[in-house]
Amino acid sequence: MDITRDVTPDLTSLLDASRVLTDPASLTEYGRDWVKYLQPKPSAIVFPKTTEEVVALVKWARANKFALVPSGGRTGLSGGAAALNGEVVVSFEKMNKILNYDEYDQSVTVEPGVVTETLQKFAEEKGLYYPVDFASRGSSHIGGNVATNAGGIKVMRFGLTRQWVLGMEVVTGAGEHLQLNNALVKNATGLDLRHLFIGSEGILGFITKITLGLTRPTAPPSLFVFGVSDLAAVMKIYHAFKKELPLLAFEMFTDLALKYVLKHHSDLKAPTEGSHPYYVLAEIEKTDSSVQDKAMAIFEQGVEQGWIQDGVESQTPQQLKDLWRLREDISEATSPYQPYKNDISVRISRVPQFLEEMNAILKQNYPHFEAVWFGHIGDGNLHINILKPKDMPSDEFLRECKKVDEIMFKMIEKFEGSVSAEHGVGLTKRAYLGHTRSPAEVNLMKAIKKDFDPDGIMNPGKIF
Repeated sequence: MDITRDVTPDLTSLLDASRVLTDPASLTEYGRDWVKYLQPKPSAIVFPKTTEEVVALVKWARANKFALVPSGGRTGLSGGAAALNGEVVVSFEKMNKILNYDEYDQSVTVEPGVVTETLQKFAEEKGLYYPVDFASRGSSHIGGNVATNAGGIKVMRFGLTRQWVLGMEVVTGAGEHLQLNNALVKNATGLDLRHLFIGSEGILGFITKITLGLTRPTAPPSLFVFGVSDLAAVMKIYHAFKKELPLLAFEMFTDLALKYVLKHHSDLKAPTEGSHPYYVLAEIEKTDSSVQDKAMAIFEQGVEQGWIQDGVESQTPQQLKDLWRLREDISEATSPYQPYKNDISVRISRVPQFLEEMNAILKQNYPHFEAVWFGHIGDGNLHINILKPKDMPSDEFLRECKKVDEIMFKMIEKFEGSVSAEHGVGLTKRAYLGHTRSPAEVNLMKAIKKDFDPDGIMNPGKIF
């Protein structure tokens, strides 16, 4: 690939000139995701509007041996949408239509550039519910959600994005246009290729249409926030709620995380009078009157046995929203401190042991770092934001955080967990893939990529 070559004439022969950008600001904006320390260097940004245009772009890229990088809402945290070596970025921003709604199948077909929150509101207008939900709902794209198998806050009840993809249309790295599964509920005719594209991070081809299932809305929720003294108490509350109640979400954050949220948002208040090392956020579905009684019984039992030090239950929709912000606004509140982010997962039962061991290592070896922990305890997914000390140069901070990665990912391997729970591998975690996947698995993945992308033009350098 000759990155010094001016590809603008070729691209404007495929798309109108207004949909081919080469100005420095656009190259920077569309050339990376939320991993800001990566330095983008794409050759051009293109904005197709149809599957046919995507096919034409892929065939041009094959003929000219030019790499392509997919771009959606660019909310990823692994460098999966980064273009650092003269690639052409294919933005799906203009493929943003809701194409079809089937009231009998309770399904909707969308283009990949539809914003997650737009789909959620569309489902609500139809009296239904799209349950894949997370803090970046207002900017992430459905195509990116599918390409990373996005999870979020309701996974323990509704599963990952994979559970809701009924069918899709794709363009492979060979320029082949495929219809996968045709939104069938039952289809026992060999390998289901849509599941290769879900979570593939764009290394096999581009997703140009997606048919998603919708479901009925939940009953009105009630939200509890508990202050607790230790991780053992967190797990006792989880076990009791999961066993007895229709649990929608179960989240945890630390007192340090809460401190940064309250500092960032003056309109929010602490959920309890005193300060506690950990906070649990548990959302339940009030399907009948007995649910509330059971929840209060568990709360009282927790207080009596010392699991729960204090707690609050939402009384109004606004209070429920504000309590959720204590958890969902952590990333926003810590962003001014140049956080180094990781998302990992272990089996739910092993969360306390992992956190305690990792915290002990950080305190011993990196006492000058503030580590802000939070996570989806209900599915074993933990997030850590290490905040840059004010007097530490950024390049030194990055080097030190890479050393933390080495320690943490070796621990992940010991715990038989994942180095990336929901943000993908991308560029930032490809060196650590072996801590989660065996050499045999990686070789099979590479062989599959070779079949779908024989020239290696689709999002090269990501995952492997």
